[in-house]
Amino acid sequence: MALIITEEQKLLKDSAAEFLAMNAPVEQFRDLRDSNYKPFNENLWKQIVDMGWTSLTISEEFDGLDFGFVGLGQVLEEMGKTLTKAPLFSSIVLGATALSNSSNQKLKETWLPMLMDGSKRIAFAQDEHNYFDPTAIVTSAKKSSDGFLISGKKTMIIDGAGADTFVVVARTDEGEPALFMVNSSAKGVSLTSEILLDAGTYASVTFDNVEVTANDRISDVGNGTVLLNQILNTASICLASEMLGIVKEAFSQTVEYLKEREQFGKRIGSYQALQHRAAIMFSEIELCKSIVITALQALDNGADNLDELASLAKAKLGKTIKLVTNEAMQMHGGIGVTDDVNIGFYFKRARVLQRLFGDYNFHLDRYARYHKY
Repeated sequence: MALIITEEQKLLKDSAAEFLAMNAPVEQFRDLRDSNYKPFNENLWKQIVDMGWTSLTISEEFDGLDFGFVGLGQVLEEMGKTLTKAPLFSSIVLGATALSNSSNQKLKETWLPMLMDGSKRIAFAQDEHNYFDPTAIVTSAKKSSDGFLISGKKTMIIDGAGADTFVVVARTDEGEPALFMVNSSAKGVSLTSEILLDAGTYASVTFDNVEVTANDRISDVGNGTVLLNQILNTASICLASEMLGIVKEAFSQTVEYLKEREQFGKRIGSYQALQHRAAIMFSEIELCKSIVITALQALDNGADNLDELASLAKAKLGKTIKLVTNEAMQMHGGIGVTDDVNIGFYFKRARVLQRLFGDYNFHLDRYARYHKY
């Protein structure tokens, strides 16, 4: 398959770039941060819903656009360029993916339309430690007379503070991982919010014998691991798309700075050493473009090697985003760490994205195990 996007996908990418430049510039990111770390702009979220971005990956059966993840990836890339804060990743990439790959028709019919119209939001509750390991599940789901009792603590829940419900990963009495819908206002749910380096809002949630019914179970018996892996792959590839937007924008801003900044009577971009460093970044970014589009296409086509491509994309983008943002900060010099320029925001966002859903080492190891190393 050609490593290019279609005309329709390009139109979506261009419209997203134009919309975000007008309605969600980096200045809005500053405003949210300075407004006591407000999670996102509600008016912007309504506009995103009206643009149809929440419907891109949802089946036409539920009145979605069924446009695919290659299309959504273009939107996420443009959002990365402007550091746009919105619950698109938590509600659609994570929440809608969990539901779309479930056989629980009732939950799909109930929740997918509400996710598309923005009236409800979902957060994905998986992490339990200060490192990412999807197999280290201590949270339990014990059978009760009416369903299950869920107990445990989850950390690093993206957009968890404003979620209407959680998709919770818990281990059943049989020892297998399973996914459940848990209302955020249910008895036994307690939440604390945290602000991280990227000025994003994350939550830690404790579940104390929270009652859910059998109908709230998203994954079928024996299918929890498969569904969880599908969500992990989708999250990794979509994060790689956002990271691609960040590296492209950080590189662009750095090149512009090299062209403008004068030192000792010369533009610093004329120095060959800096040109060589910029050329290395350019080459790495071109490789990243090919890797991300390949992974997005594989996600839409249900490729057999999706595990491989998801980890390749997340590992490569994790390594490249560190290179590019580090170089961008160094080439900007002292001003790069101040609030006078935007490059520091990309540097900080990069550090969080590197760790979400597995860092470089996690995915490199997963990629190696896929190839039986």
